[in-house]
Amino acid sequence: MSYMLAVRQTIGGKAQTAEEKRVSADRMKRMLGFGAALQARGILLAAESLRSDEEGIRVERREGKLSFMDGPFTESKEIIGGFFLIDVKTREEAVELATQCPAAEWSTVEVRQCGPCYDE
Repeated sequence: MSYMLAVRQTIGGKAQTAEEKRVSADRMKRMLGFGAALQARGILLAAESLRSDEEGIRVERREGKLSFMDGPFTESKEIIGGFFLIDVKTREEAVELATQCPAAEWSTVEVRQCGPCYDE
């Protein structure tokens, strides 16, 4: 079964000062190590870090009318900063891996099972 470990972080959580940049570099190294460990176990399907919401765009179509909203998205308090897509046998295994994710120390790791868009 495929599960996504989505790393949710508060907006503005990117490094600013020299100390924050050092901490950020250490965190990134730990996250890369976590991803490498998942890959070595053969359960990592994909992993990406997402750029700031300032570079994002939202697209909606309502009643035939398209609308676009450039970031940042001020109504959001959190953004998804990145994800790990894993293939494991059970939800419990996915949750256990989420507890091992370094980001759980400074962000929230949300575990979601992948599935069809709709049930027939």
